[in-house]
Amino acid sequence: MELDNFPKKDTVIKAYYNAPFPDKYNDHTIGIKSFNPKLYPISDEERASSGVKKTFGGALKQGMFAKPGEANDDPASYDDTLVIRKFFNNCKVANKMVAKWFNRQADGSFDIDLIAERGLFDASFLDTKTAMASSDGISLLKTAGLDLIYNTFVVVSKMNFLSNEIPAAVIKEGAILAAKEIKNGLLQAAAITAAEVAYKKAKEGYSVWTTSYLYQLDWNDSIQHVFYNNLYIDAANIDVVKKETFDTTSLFQMKFIGAEKSRSLVTFSLKTKRTEEQIVELATIRNIDAVYAKLQKSYDIFMPKTPLYTGNPITAKIGMKEGLEGGERFEVFEQVMDQKTGIIEYKSRGKIVVDKNLIWDNRFNLDSDDPDNGEGNGKKPVLDRTTFKGGKDYYAGLLIKQIK
Repeated sequence: MELDNFPKKDTVIKAYYNAPFPDKYNDHTIGIKSFNPKLYPISDEERASSGVKKTFGGALKQGMFAKPGEANDDPASYDDTLVIRKFFNNCKVANKMVAKWFNRQADGSFDIDLIAERGLFDASFLDTKTAMASSDGISLLKTAGLDLIYNTFVVVSKMNFLSNEIPAAVIKEGAILAAKEIKNGLLQAAAITAAEVAYKKAKEGYSVWTTSYLYQLDWNDSIQHVFYNNLYIDAANIDVVKKETFDTTSLFQMKFIGAEKSRSLVTFSLKTKRTEEQIVELATIRNIDAVYAKLQKSYDIFMPKTPLYTGNPITAKIGMKEGLEGGERFEVFEQVMDQKTGIIEYKSRGKIVVDKNLIWDNRFNLDSDDPDNGEGNGKKPVLDRTTFKGGKDYYAGLLIKQIK
């Protein structure tokens, strides 16, 4: 969501556009990277009839949903979800997500190649089934598609870049008022001096705020049935009516799952050779990573499975970017093929714990010349993976998923 002008906006937006796509997810981008919320105003009637509550099951603190125009120390507002929903509906975002899954062409025709590519199948089994009878292969793909398409998500982020001086000044004023209540003159003077010193330190730099809203494509048996029976167009049988119906249908919707926020402090006194623009870019992208990590931990459905990199020691290519600090528990899964359907299922193999002393710092970095990377400064050596403790007989390729 594009906000009005704020400090370093061009740099922040550029960093957001250039941020690496999260590597634990398939890129299902449909071409729309941002939108202007002012183009989707919400009327009082729409608020009253929306059915959207001002709190989302504890997903966000109540203060984040102040009414429009009210003071709020967070960039999010109650209207955000209404604006996002209006944007989704007007731009047919859910329809476009479905269209991408089925590789929709200009003539309205679909295919199931992407589902086959991403499907949880044993490739040779599927080849055999498809060769024996095309209907069997297609049936299997439909079964896989139900799970795959169900796990389609959109994250809408609202970013702001605020000077730290304003909140620091408010805190200073409060501290000075409290200090003036002190009767002892020496203690009062010391308290006022402390408030001034704290203010000078706190006012430096900016804060990057990111509030991200998680949505999931609403996809189930009944929706899939309607799609295949009433809307699906084969390349050999182009149907203009079906094409138009798909373009206009409201069958497909995005449902709100929850939201999280993250704040990062940006100062320009770091002992690096980075430019001011690079520092803002670094803070922005790390802030995006942080809010994704929070969404994953809060909403299990959004938590991806990660393959083990090695089995002895137990390691995986996840780390601080995913919010690991040490002690987090993960369940280990083995992929097992169902001999009847050919679909891969997951069988639990045990649980492991993150070793707090061996966590990979995989947060976004502009270059390797970082004074905090541990090289030649007496700090711990650079890691390229995170190590886990617990369990045995694990091997590379087993999948792990964090346990709440």
